[in-house]
Amino acid sequence: MSSRTATARPKPGAELELAVRDFAFGGAGIARLEGYVVFVRGAVPGDRVLARVTRSKRDYAEAVLVDVLEPSPDRIAAAAPHPGAPWGVLPYERQLEEKERQVREALERYGGFEPPRVEPIVAAEQIWRYRNKLEYSFGETDDGELALGFHKPGRWNEIEDVSEDVLASDEIDAVRNAAREWTRAEGLSVWDRRTGAGFLRNLVVREGRRSGQLQARIVTSQGDFRAEAFAAALGADSVLWTQTGGVAETTRDGETVLLQGEEWIEDTVSGLRLRISHEAFFQTNTEMAERLYDGAAEAAALTGSERLYDLFCGIGTIGLSMAGAARELWGVELVEQAIADAQRNAALNGIGTAHFVAGDVRTEMRPLVERAGAPDVVLVDPPRAGLSQKVVRRILETEPKLIVYISCNPMTLAPDARQMADAGYDLRRVKPLDMFPQTPHIECVALLERSS
Repeated sequence: MSSRTATARPKPGAELELAVRDFAFGGAGIARLEGYVVFVRGAVPGDRVLARVTRSKRDYAEAVLVDVLEPSPDRIAAAAPHPGAPWGVLPYERQLEEKERQVREALERYGGFEPPRVEPIVAAEQIWRYRNKLEYSFGETDDGELALGFHKPGRWNEIEDVSEDVLASDEIDAVRNAAREWTRAEGLSVWDRRTGAGFLRNLVVREGRRSGQLQARIVTSQGDFRAEAFAAALGADSVLWTQTGGVAETTRDGETVLLQGEEWIEDTVSGLRLRISHEAFFQTNTEMAERLYDGAAEAAALTGSERLYDLFCGIGTIGLSMAGAARELWGVELVEQAIADAQRNAALNGIGTAHFVAGDVRTEMRPLVERAGAPDVVLVDPPRAGLSQKVVRRILETEPKLIVYISCNPMTLAPDARQMADAGYDLRRVKPLDMFPQTPHIECVALLERSS
């Protein structure tokens, strides 16, 4: 079905001419049809666009951009089309302005903070080629040749070949291109996302921005290939092979074996020597991670006498960067491999006051308080979904003087901060940082202090 006529509650497949007025949280453009909201992915405020509806609900619809009929005055030519850079069509200053506005609006609308104490956003040090980790997908070009790149926008089973990635370094580009050329020459089959047949699935490349070390991990279906020759062709320090039989496209499942080098790479961040395994979560913008850690340390204002809890600690990087200013550090993380990495990183840096526990924050808080004592400062860095109300209650039970909340989603920061505020904590300030230029993603450091 296709229609250019604006009608209430359009059906999926309908094509609509829309005037985009604003940005929604998450980066889609907002348009309205007689009060009915349409979120248009790829559109920016000021655009008049042709959009195709992909999903229709009672109160709103979702759509994808088909064509820009009249561009916004803010729209610029993208440096390169890239699914990981949807805001590359906006001047960087406009991106910063919008991110700061969204943080303030989320805290006002979903947290009830009026006015919230939002500081000016910290701009990124590099706005292109800043990512230290990329995940690529194998597929086929339109003429049937092996491709290695990204999913085409809105096309779960179609892959667009990439020869130059504007978010990756030249070194990551070289590893990806070598992998594509080698697998093409071998005539290896590509995994078909519709039928489940085929072999090659994904390539994950990680880089130590300071060390220069590179790690590549190829993800395939069950089967065999000349794995050692593949590893030798890439020019990477560490090469791994993951085999999976799953039907979903994910790089996290399956069994992994080491083909070359070590199972980890090393890097240096905030003066810390770190070993990063392929399973570990690590901030994908190394340079801005240091700014983030500096912001957390400034908020915590440690004097050397405090017991610091680092919740959702990952491989321990943020807590370890602050451990020298604390009496002791206790980190909690669900992923056991990440805790092993955190313990190794503490030993590498000679930090004997750091302790790490594998477990769910919700169930580990009370036993940890009995074991270690209540915290003076709690540092929390949850996933995008934020904290559950029960986890917030567990944190509040410990009555820390300060809570330093690192958030990658202001929409979940706001209600979590409101629950803390209702329990007697003041939201002192929120510092947004642009960890992900050319995208709508926003990172924040919030400081909450217990009322006296």
